[in-house]
Amino acid sequence: MELIFIFFTALFIGFSGAVVPGPLLSVTVNESLRRGISAGPLLIVGHALLEIVIIAGLVYGLSQILESPLVVGILGVWGGVVLLWLGYGIIKESRDGTLQLEIDQNKKGYGLNIIFAGVVVSLSNPYFIIWWGSIGAGYVVMSLQYGLVGIIVFSLGHILADFSWYTLVSWLVVHGKKRVSARVYQGVTAACGVFLVGMAVFFLYSGFIFFLA
Repeated sequence: MELIFIFFTALFIGFSGAVVPGPLLSVTVNESLRRGISAGPLLIVGHALLEIVIIAGLVYGLSQILESPLVVGILGVWGGVVLLWLGYGIIKESRDGTLQLEIDQNKKGYGLNIIFAGVVVSLSNPYFIIWWGSIGAGYVVMSLQYGLVGIIVFSLGHILADFSWYTLVSWLVVHGKKRVSARVYQGVTAACGVFLVGMAVFFLYSGFIFFLA
């Protein structure tokens, strides 16, 4: 019964975090428009691999490092730079008209690149680290009471939430794309880029605030 409780609470709390707009959602929308329904799940493969590494680290005492204002500050500044670069690239391609509506499922290097993007975009968000240094760390401690099985159950519940939500987002984007004109498409991608730039400024500011703290 306790393991069932851990699984479903991890699932619901995972949903509560997944549905909040952030850099990963913006990249998912943009990549789904360009690459198809598989973009969301593949981005989450990268995201999930990073989370598995963090969970393993928390089991071995990484939580104190993640709670350090210096570490969070560094990640905030670095994340802001990465998001600024991603946002600028998307805006530039949208403005130049180089983004195309056609979905290229056979693009060379597609799988590896987009999985890596899931890692980079997730790591660029300092609040992803803050979440794992607080709520995530608490869940890991609770799950450890049931040994390795508890950690696995928690991980499955949390990761399933991300896979479900971002797969749905990709599906909605791709099916809605059939009714989207080239002009609207350029506008949507530009909006994604502007959103990332806005998040970049926010993360840079937050990072410097953590440094001052």
